[in-house]
Amino acid sequence: MIKIKTAAEIELMRESALIVSKTLGMLAKEVKPGVSTLTLDALAESFIRDHGAVPGFLGLYDFPNTLCMSPNAQVVHGIPNNKPLEEGDIISIDCGALKNGFYGDHAYTFEVGSVAPEVKKLLDITKASLYKGIEAFKAGNRVGDVGFAIQEFTEKHGYGVVRELVGHGLGTSMHEDPEMPNYGRRGRGKKFIEGMVVAIEPMTNMGTHRINQLKDGWTILTADGKPSAHFEHNVALVNGKPELLSTFDYVYEALGITSDEEARFRAAKRSR
Repeated sequence: MIKIKTAAEIELMRESALIVSKTLGMLAKEVKPGVSTLTLDALAESFIRDHGAVPGFLGLYDFPNTLCMSPNAQVVHGIPNNKPLEEGDIISIDCGALKNGFYGDHAYTFEVGSVAPEVKKLLDITKASLYKGIEAFKAGNRVGDVGFAIQEFTEKHGYGVVRELVGHGLGTSMHEDPEMPNYGRRGRGKKFIEGMVVAIEPMTNMGTHRINQLKDGWTILTADGKPSAHFEHNVALVNGKPELLSTFDYVYEALGITSDEEARFRAAKRSR
């Protein structure tokens, strides 16, 4: 059952989401060749706790760390380790935080140094598909409309849309109804309701959509060993329109990127 949030609860969720946004912004300055994902994980845990929240992933379903760190052909749920990042890698950082009883949960795929043009294009298309999905999260639409928008855009560029892993509702639990697949058919699935909050998170493979799981029980890999990208935002349905609770602004500030991609999904009267 979809859990509706009040305006006050949505503001509390914005706080949680923005702690994750700020954590990703802090990490953006630290992602470089030679640094280990375990080092980044420790930085994130300290940062989240220093901001009055607790890591949302640590211990969740017995996950052992604060961040899901998934480089290159890893899709999601990678476990941080001591292996240094290398020039040309990409790394998906998925982060969660719990504050005031509500979760924030979003992700960004970073470039490590200079990456190959075809890999950079994968990242660009995956992030663009996220906003295609957010556009479709509006009154009158259904879950399948968001999945269709992401899938159509992604497959048009020749990439594979992961089927087994999906976005989800968000609130006092990390995973609430509804499931939000990144594929689907228009007009199918649960209808969107005013006040609902979801995590929309396309996971896009350069090659096949098929995946494998490692024996650690967590790490998901592309079946063909080609790179995968992952971007995620938290979005509320407010006045029948999608409103972002999370932001990549802190990441962009750290990386010197100028973008207005989020502007149409923001409430002008609210400040961060």
